[in-house]
Amino acid sequence: MRLWRGGRLATLADEHGWGLVDDGALLVDNGRLHWVGPAAALPAEAADAEVVDLQGALVTPGFVDCHTHLVYGGNRANEFEQRLLGASYADIAKAGGGIRATVAATRAAGEAELLASATQRARALMREGVTTLEVKSGYGLDADTEARMLRVARQLGALGVDVRTTYLAAHALPPEAASADDYIAAACAWLPALHAAGLVDAVDAFCEHIAFSPAQVARVFDAAQALGLPVKLHAEQLSDQGGAALAAGYRALSCDHLEYLSPAGVQAMAASGTVAVLLPGAFYALRESQLPPVAALREVGVPIALATDHNPGSSPTLSPLLMLNMACVLFRLTPEEAMRGLTVNGARALGLADRGRLVAGQRADFCIWDGGHPRELTACFGYNPLIARVYQGVQGEA
Repeated sequence: MRLWRGGRLATLADEHGWGLVDDGALLVDNGRLHWVGPAAALPAEAADAEVVDLQGALVTPGFVDCHTHLVYGGNRANEFEQRLLGASYADIAKAGGGIRATVAATRAAGEAELLASATQRARALMREGVTTLEVKSGYGLDADTEARMLRVARQLGALGVDVRTTYLAAHALPPEAASADDYIAAACAWLPALHAAGLVDAVDAFCEHIAFSPAQVARVFDAAQALGLPVKLHAEQLSDQGGAALAAGYRALSCDHLEYLSPAGVQAMAASGTVAVLLPGAFYALRESQLPPVAALREVGVPIALATDHNPGSSPTLSPLLMLNMACVLFRLTPEEAMRGLTVNGARALGLADRGRLVAGQRADFCIWDGGHPRELTACFGYNPLIARVYQGVQGEA
Protein backbone atom coordinates (compact mmCIF):
# COMPACT_ATOMS: atom_id res chain seq x y z
CA MET A 1 0.00 0.00 0.00
CA ARG A 2 0.99 3.62 -0.52
CA LEU A 3 -0.27 6.53 1.56
CA TRP A 4 -0.51 10.10 0.31
CA ARG A 5 -1.08 12.40 3.28
CA GLY A 6 -0.97 16.03 4.33
CA GLY A 7 -2.91 17.59 1.46
CA ARG A 8 -6.24 19.31 0.92
CA LEU A 9 -8.57 16.92 -0.86
CA ALA A 10 -11.40 17.98 -3.17
CA THR A 11 -13.21 14.63 -3.14
CA LEU A 12 -16.46 15.55 -4.97
CA ALA A 13 -17.80 12.63 -2.98
CA ASP A 14 -21.43 13.73 -2.94
CA GLU A 15 -23.70 15.06 -5.69
CA HIS A 16 -23.15 18.62 -4.51
CA GLY A 17 -20.29 20.44 -2.78
CA TRP A 18 -16.54 20.21 -3.12
CA GLY A 19 -16.19 17.54 -0.45
CA LEU A 20 -13.11 19.26 0.95
CA VAL A 21 -10.96 17.39 3.47
CA ASP A 22 -8.22 19.40 5.15
CA ASP A 23 -5.06 17.54 6.18
CA GLY A 24 -6.43 14.66 4.15
CA ALA A 25 -5.01 11.28 3.21
CA LEU A 26 -5.46 8.73 0.44
CA LEU A 27 -4.54 5.10 0.99
CA VAL A 28 -3.96 3.27 -2.30
CA ASP A 29 -3.85 -0.47 -2.86
CA ASN A 30 -3.49 -2.19 -6.26
CA GLY A 31 -4.37 0.92 -8.22
CA ARG A 32 -7.52 1.66 -6.21
CA LEU A 33 -8.40 4.09 -3.46
CA HIS A 34 -8.63 1.87 -0.40
CA TRP A 35 -9.44 4.67 2.06
CA VAL A 36 -9.91 8.46 1.84
CA GLY A 37 -10.38 10.88 4.72
CA PRO A 38 -8.71 13.07 7.35
CA ALA A 39 -5.20 11.95 8.28
CA ALA A 40 -6.19 11.95 11.94
CA ALA A 41 -8.61 9.09 11.26
CA LEU A 42 -6.34 6.76 9.26
CA PRO A 43 -7.17 3.04 9.53
CA ALA A 44 -4.73 0.66 11.19
CA GLU A 45 -3.56 -0.87 7.90
CA ALA A 46 -2.03 2.47 6.92
CA ALA A 47 0.73 1.95 9.48
CA ASP A 48 2.80 -0.19 7.11
CA ALA A 49 2.20 1.85 3.95
CA GLU A 50 4.85 3.75 2.05
CA VAL A 51 4.21 7.45 2.73
CA VAL A 52 4.19 10.35 0.28
CA ASP A 53 4.05 13.80 1.90
CA LEU A 54 1.68 16.08 -0.02
CA GLN A 55 3.09 19.14 1.77
CA GLY A 56 -0.25 20.90 1.86
CA ALA A 57 -0.95 20.61 -1.88
CA LEU A 58 -4.42 20.44 -3.39
CA VAL A 59 -5.60 17.03 -4.64
CA THR A 60 -8.45 16.52 -7.11
CA PRO A 61 -9.67 13.57 -9.14
CA GLY A 62 -7.85 13.09 -12.44
CA PHE A 63 -9.40 14.82 -15.43
CA VAL A 64 -11.56 12.87 -17.87
CA ASP A 65 -11.48 14.37 -21.38
CA CYS A 66 -14.57 12.68 -22.77
CA HIS A 67 -14.62 14.13 -26.30
CA THR A 68 -11.52 14.40 -28.52
CA HIS A 69 -10.53 13.83 -32.13
CA LEU A 70 -6.90 13.26 -31.24
CA VAL A 71 -5.78 11.09 -34.18
CA TYR A 72 -5.49 12.86 -37.54
CA GLY A 73 -3.10 14.09 -40.19
CA GLY A 74 -2.31 17.65 -41.23
CA ASN A 75 -3.72 20.85 -39.78
CA ARG A 76 -6.33 23.44 -40.74
CA ALA A 77 -4.80 26.74 -39.66
CA ASN A 78 -5.79 28.13 -43.06
CA GLU A 79 -9.45 27.76 -42.07
CA PHE A 80 -8.85 29.87 -38.98
CA GLU A 81 -7.76 32.63 -41.30
CA GLN A 82 -10.74 32.04 -43.63
CA ARG A 83 -13.20 32.36 -40.76
CA LEU A 84 -11.60 35.65 -39.73
CA LEU A 85 -12.15 36.85 -43.28
CA GLY A 86 -15.84 36.04 -43.07
CA ALA A 87 -16.28 32.39 -44.09
CA SER A 88 -18.55 30.29 -41.88
CA TYR A 89 -17.93 26.72 -40.70
CA ALA A 90 -20.64 25.55 -43.12
CA ASP A 91 -19.17 27.60 -46.00
CA ILE A 92 -15.76 26.01 -45.52
CA ALA A 93 -17.24 22.52 -45.33
CA LYS A 94 -19.24 23.01 -48.52
CA ALA A 95 -16.10 24.15 -50.34
CA GLY A 96 -14.31 20.90 -49.51
CA GLY A 97 -12.58 22.10 -46.36
CA GLY A 98 -13.39 21.23 -42.80
CA ILE A 99 -13.61 17.55 -42.00
CA ARG A 100 -12.99 16.53 -45.61
CA ALA A 101 -9.64 18.33 -45.65
CA THR A 102 -8.52 16.41 -42.59
CA VAL A 103 -9.81 13.18 -44.15
CA ALA A 104 -7.47 13.64 -47.12
CA ALA A 105 -4.47 14.29 -44.84
CA THR A 106 -5.32 11.39 -42.54
CA ARG A 107 -5.75 8.91 -45.38
CA ALA A 108 -2.30 9.91 -46.65
CA ALA A 109 -0.64 9.39 -43.26
CA GLY A 110 0.78 6.05 -42.18
CA GLU A 111 0.10 4.45 -38.83
CA ALA A 112 3.50 5.42 -37.40
CA GLU A 113 3.02 9.04 -38.42
CA LEU A 114 -0.45 9.18 -36.90
CA LEU A 115 0.80 7.59 -33.69
CA ALA A 116 3.70 10.04 -33.37
CA SER A 117 1.51 13.12 -33.70
CA ALA A 118 -1.27 11.73 -31.51
CA THR A 119 1.28 10.83 -28.84
CA GLN A 120 2.42 14.44 -28.63
CA ARG A 121 -1.16 15.61 -28.26
CA ALA A 122 -2.00 13.01 -25.62
CA ARG A 123 1.07 13.94 -23.60
CA ALA A 124 0.02 17.59 -23.67
CA LEU A 125 -3.37 16.66 -22.21
CA MET A 126 -1.70 14.47 -19.59
CA ARG A 127 0.54 17.35 -18.54
CA GLU A 128 -2.62 19.21 -17.52
CA GLY A 129 -4.04 16.35 -15.47
CA VAL A 130 -5.89 14.06 -17.90
CA THR A 131 -5.99 10.44 -16.72
CA THR A 132 -8.82 9.18 -18.96
CA LEU A 133 -9.14 10.13 -22.60
CA GLU A 134 -11.74 9.46 -25.28
CA VAL A 135 -10.57 9.37 -28.91
CA LYS A 136 -12.90 9.28 -31.92
CA SER A 137 -12.30 8.04 -35.42
CA GLY A 138 -14.11 9.87 -38.23
CA TYR A 139 -11.24 11.29 -40.30
CA GLY A 140 -10.91 8.16 -42.38
CA LEU A 141 -14.40 7.63 -43.81
CA ASP A 142 -13.24 4.37 -45.37
CA ALA A 143 -12.81 0.96 -43.79
CA ASP A 144 -9.01 0.90 -43.75
CA THR A 145 -8.40 4.40 -42.39
CA GLU A 146 -11.11 4.18 -39.75
CA ALA A 147 -9.48 0.98 -38.49
CA ARG A 148 -6.04 2.60 -38.59
CA MET A 149 -7.24 5.52 -36.51
CA LEU A 150 -8.78 3.24 -33.90
CA ARG A 151 -5.64 1.10 -33.67
CA VAL A 152 -3.54 4.21 -33.10
CA ALA A 153 -5.95 5.43 -30.42
CA ARG A 154 -5.68 2.12 -28.58
CA GLN A 155 -1.88 2.36 -28.61
CA LEU A 156 -2.00 5.67 -26.76
CA GLY A 157 -2.89 3.71 -23.64
CA ALA A 158 0.75 2.68 -23.37
CA LEU A 159 1.54 6.27 -22.33
CA GLY A 160 -0.16 5.77 -18.96
CA VAL A 161 -3.62 7.12 -19.72
CA ASP A 162 -6.87 5.17 -20.03
CA VAL A 163 -8.11 5.47 -23.62
CA ARG A 164 -11.70 4.90 -24.69
CA THR A 165 -12.30 4.60 -28.42
CA THR A 166 -15.37 5.81 -30.30
CA TYR A 167 -16.36 4.90 -33.86
CA LEU A 168 -17.38 8.06 -35.72
CA ALA A 169 -17.50 6.99 -39.35
CA ALA A 170 -20.78 8.95 -39.61
CA HIS A 171 -18.84 12.20 -39.30
CA ALA A 172 -19.05 13.52 -42.85
CA LEU A 173 -19.76 12.31 -46.36
CA PRO A 174 -16.55 11.26 -48.14
CA PRO A 175 -16.00 12.71 -51.62
CA GLU A 176 -16.24 9.32 -53.33
CA ALA A 177 -19.63 8.40 -51.84
CA ALA A 178 -22.48 7.95 -54.30
CA SER A 179 -25.03 9.09 -51.71
CA ALA A 180 -25.35 9.67 -47.99
CA ASP A 181 -27.61 6.63 -47.62
CA ASP A 182 -25.12 4.39 -49.43
CA TYR A 183 -22.29 5.67 -47.24
CA ILE A 184 -24.26 5.08 -44.05
CA ALA A 185 -24.88 1.50 -45.18
CA ALA A 186 -21.13 1.04 -45.64
CA ALA A 187 -20.30 2.63 -42.27
CA CYS A 188 -22.74 0.25 -40.58
CA ALA A 189 -21.20 -2.72 -42.43
CA TRP A 190 -17.66 -1.88 -41.22
CA LEU A 191 -18.65 -1.78 -37.56
CA PRO A 192 -18.96 -5.51 -36.66
CA ALA A 193 -15.39 -6.35 -37.68
CA LEU A 194 -13.97 -3.37 -35.82
CA HIS A 195 -15.96 -4.32 -32.74
CA ALA A 196 -14.80 -7.94 -33.00
CA ALA A 197 -11.22 -6.70 -33.13
CA GLY A 198 -11.71 -4.91 -29.81
CA LEU A 199 -11.31 -1.44 -31.29
CA VAL A 200 -14.67 0.14 -30.40
CA ASP A 201 -16.06 1.16 -27.01
CA ALA A 202 -18.90 3.36 -28.29
CA VAL A 203 -20.44 4.72 -31.50
CA ASP A 204 -20.96 8.38 -32.38
CA ALA A 205 -22.41 10.36 -35.30
CA PHE A 206 -22.74 13.96 -36.47
CA CYS A 207 -26.41 14.90 -36.81
CA GLU A 208 -26.46 18.20 -38.65
CA HIS A 209 -27.57 19.80 -41.92
CA ILE A 210 -23.97 19.58 -43.21
CA ALA A 211 -23.63 15.97 -42.07
CA PHE A 212 -26.34 13.32 -41.52
CA SER A 213 -30.07 13.33 -40.91
CA PRO A 214 -31.77 11.87 -37.84
CA ALA A 215 -33.01 8.96 -39.96
CA GLN A 216 -29.49 8.17 -41.12
CA VAL A 217 -28.12 8.47 -37.59
CA ALA A 218 -30.82 6.07 -36.39
CA ARG A 219 -29.48 3.44 -38.81
CA VAL A 220 -26.00 3.82 -37.28
CA PHE A 221 -27.43 3.58 -33.78
CA ASP A 222 -29.40 0.46 -34.69
CA ALA A 223 -26.17 -1.17 -35.90
CA ALA A 224 -24.44 -0.21 -32.65
CA GLN A 225 -27.32 -1.45 -30.54
CA ALA A 226 -27.28 -4.80 -32.33
CA LEU A 227 -23.69 -5.24 -31.13
CA GLY A 228 -24.42 -4.05 -27.59
CA LEU A 229 -22.40 -0.87 -28.05
CA PRO A 230 -23.46 2.40 -26.36
CA VAL A 231 -24.03 5.49 -28.48
CA LYS A 232 -23.40 9.22 -28.25
CA LEU A 233 -24.07 12.09 -30.62
CA HIS A 234 -22.71 15.37 -31.96
CA ALA A 235 -26.05 17.14 -31.63
CA GLU A 236 -27.53 20.58 -32.13
CA GLN A 237 -24.22 22.35 -32.73
CA LEU A 238 -25.24 24.50 -35.70
CA SER A 239 -29.01 23.99 -35.80
CA ASP A 240 -31.79 22.06 -34.08
CA GLN A 241 -32.13 18.75 -35.90
CA GLY A 242 -33.87 16.93 -33.05
CA GLY A 243 -30.77 14.81 -32.64
CA ALA A 244 -30.66 14.97 -28.86
CA ALA A 245 -34.17 13.57 -28.53
CA LEU A 246 -33.29 10.84 -31.02
CA ALA A 247 -30.15 9.91 -29.10
CA ALA A 248 -32.01 9.96 -25.80
CA GLY A 249 -34.39 7.41 -27.26
CA TYR A 250 -31.39 5.10 -27.56
CA ARG A 251 -30.33 5.98 -23.99
CA ALA A 252 -27.21 7.63 -25.34
CA LEU A 253 -24.28 8.11 -23.00
CA SER A 254 -24.00 11.73 -24.06
CA CYS A 255 -25.06 14.44 -26.47
CA ASP A 256 -22.29 16.91 -27.25
CA HIS A 257 -22.17 20.61 -28.28
CA LEU A 258 -25.91 21.42 -27.78
CA GLU A 259 -25.91 25.13 -28.58
CA TYR A 260 -29.29 24.76 -30.35
CA LEU A 261 -30.79 22.22 -27.96
CA SER A 262 -34.57 22.63 -27.65
CA PRO A 263 -36.69 22.37 -24.48
CA ALA A 264 -37.98 19.03 -25.77
CA GLY A 265 -34.40 17.84 -26.20
CA VAL A 266 -33.55 18.90 -22.66
CA GLN A 267 -36.49 16.93 -21.28
CA ALA A 268 -35.61 13.86 -23.35
CA MET A 269 -32.05 13.90 -22.06
CA ALA A 270 -33.24 14.25 -18.48
CA ALA A 271 -35.56 11.26 -18.87
CA SER A 272 -32.86 9.05 -20.40
CA GLY A 273 -30.00 10.01 -18.08
CA THR A 274 -27.96 11.26 -21.03
CA VAL A 275 -25.02 13.54 -20.15
CA ALA A 276 -24.72 16.97 -21.77
CA VAL A 277 -21.13 17.50 -22.94
CA LEU A 278 -20.33 21.17 -23.45
CA LEU A 279 -17.40 22.09 -25.68
CA PRO A 280 -16.38 25.70 -25.02
CA GLY A 281 -13.27 25.44 -27.19
CA ALA A 282 -15.34 24.96 -30.34
CA PHE A 283 -17.81 27.64 -29.25
CA TYR A 284 -14.92 30.07 -28.82
CA ALA A 285 -12.99 29.16 -31.97
CA LEU A 286 -16.08 29.38 -34.18
CA ARG A 287 -17.12 32.65 -32.52
CA GLU A 288 -20.59 31.26 -31.83
CA SER A 289 -23.21 33.43 -30.19
CA GLN A 290 -25.93 30.84 -29.46
CA LEU A 291 -25.29 29.61 -25.92
CA PRO A 292 -26.20 26.08 -24.86
CA PRO A 293 -29.20 26.11 -22.49
CA VAL A 294 -27.23 25.64 -19.30
CA ALA A 295 -29.97 26.92 -16.99
CA ALA A 296 -32.52 24.51 -18.47
CA LEU A 297 -30.11 21.57 -18.19
CA ARG A 298 -29.32 22.54 -14.62
CA GLU A 299 -32.98 22.89 -13.68
CA VAL A 300 -33.92 19.33 -14.68
CA GLY A 301 -30.72 17.75 -13.38
CA VAL A 302 -29.01 16.76 -16.62
CA PRO A 303 -25.34 16.07 -15.74
CA ILE A 304 -23.03 18.55 -17.47
CA ALA A 305 -19.61 17.42 -18.66
CA LEU A 306 -16.80 19.38 -20.32
CA ALA A 307 -14.20 18.31 -22.85
CA THR A 308 -11.54 19.84 -25.06
CA ASP A 309 -13.05 18.55 -28.33
CA HIS A 310 -9.47 18.67 -29.59
CA ASN A 311 -9.53 18.65 -33.38
CA PRO A 312 -7.54 20.42 -36.10
CA GLY A 313 -10.32 22.76 -37.23
CA SER A 314 -12.89 23.98 -34.75
CA SER A 315 -11.17 23.35 -31.39
CA PRO A 316 -7.39 22.99 -31.73
CA THR A 317 -6.81 23.25 -27.98
CA LEU A 318 -4.90 20.84 -25.79
CA SER A 319 -5.69 22.58 -22.51
CA PRO A 320 -8.36 21.13 -20.23
CA LEU A 321 -7.50 23.86 -17.72
CA LEU A 322 -8.45 26.49 -20.29
CA MET A 323 -11.75 24.66 -20.83
CA LEU A 324 -12.52 25.03 -17.12
CA ASN A 325 -12.09 28.77 -17.37
CA MET A 326 -13.97 29.10 -20.66
CA ALA A 327 -16.90 27.08 -19.32
CA CYS A 328 -17.23 29.50 -16.43
CA VAL A 329 -16.70 32.69 -18.45
CA LEU A 330 -18.58 31.79 -21.64
CA PHE A 331 -21.27 29.41 -20.35
CA ARG A 332 -21.57 30.77 -16.79
CA LEU A 333 -20.94 27.44 -15.11
CA THR A 334 -19.96 27.67 -11.48
CA PRO A 335 -16.40 26.58 -10.63
CA GLU A 336 -17.79 23.46 -8.99
CA GLU A 337 -19.91 22.60 -12.04
CA ALA A 338 -16.89 23.06 -14.28
CA MET A 339 -14.70 20.80 -12.13
CA ARG A 340 -17.40 18.14 -12.01
CA GLY A 341 -17.63 18.47 -15.77
CA LEU A 342 -14.01 17.37 -16.20
CA THR A 343 -14.15 14.66 -13.55
CA VAL A 344 -17.21 12.75 -12.39
CA ASN A 345 -19.53 13.90 -15.18
CA GLY A 346 -16.86 13.43 -17.81
CA ALA A 347 -16.62 9.85 -16.60
CA ARG A 348 -20.41 9.47 -16.76
CA ALA A 349 -20.31 10.63 -20.38
CA LEU A 350 -18.14 7.59 -21.10
CA GLY A 351 -20.28 5.22 -19.06
CA LEU A 352 -17.60 4.93 -16.37
CA ALA A 353 -18.60 4.86 -12.71
CA ASP A 354 -15.21 3.94 -11.24
CA ARG A 355 -13.47 7.32 -11.50
CA GLY A 356 -14.02 11.04 -11.16
CA ARG A 357 -14.29 11.20 -7.36
CA LEU A 358 -11.91 10.61 -4.48
CA VAL A 359 -13.75 7.90 -2.57
CA ALA A 360 -12.88 4.37 -1.51
CA GLY A 361 -13.26 1.85 -4.31
CA GLN A 362 -12.55 4.29 -7.15
CA ARG A 363 -9.51 4.10 -9.38
CA ALA A 364 -6.48 5.84 -7.87
CA ASP A 365 -6.40 8.49 -10.62
CA PHE A 366 -5.76 11.91 -9.11
CA CYS A 367 -3.85 15.14 -9.54
CA ILE A 368 -1.69 17.08 -7.11
CA TRP A 369 -1.80 20.85 -7.63
CA ASP A 370 -0.02 23.91 -6.34
CA GLY A 371 -3.07 25.61 -4.88
CA GLY A 372 -5.33 25.94 -1.90
CA HIS A 373 -8.80 25.54 -3.39
CA PRO A 374 -10.10 23.85 -6.56
CA ARG A 375 -11.81 27.03 -7.73
CA GLU A 376 -8.31 28.39 -8.39
CA LEU A 377 -8.01 25.94 -11.29
CA THR A 378 -11.04 27.52 -12.96
CA ALA A 379 -10.10 31.15 -12.32
CA CYS A 380 -6.69 31.20 -13.98
CA PHE A 381 -5.70 30.56 -17.58
CA GLY A 382 -2.37 30.33 -19.36
CA TYR A 383 -0.88 28.74 -16.24
CA ASN A 384 -0.44 25.10 -15.28
CA PRO A 385 -0.09 24.49 -11.52
CA LEU A 386 0.10 20.68 -11.77
CA ILE A 387 2.74 19.20 -9.46
CA ALA A 388 2.14 15.53 -10.21
CA ARG A 389 -0.35 13.24 -11.87
CA VAL A 390 -1.16 9.86 -10.32
CA TYR A 391 -2.52 7.18 -12.63
CA GLN A 392 -3.73 3.91 -11.07
CA GLY A 393 -1.64 4.69 -8.02
CA VAL A 394 1.59 5.45 -9.93
CA GLN A 395 2.93 8.97 -9.62
CA GLY A 396 4.58 10.79 -12.50
CA GLU A 397 6.01 14.25 -12.85
CA ALA A 398 3.91 17.09 -14.22
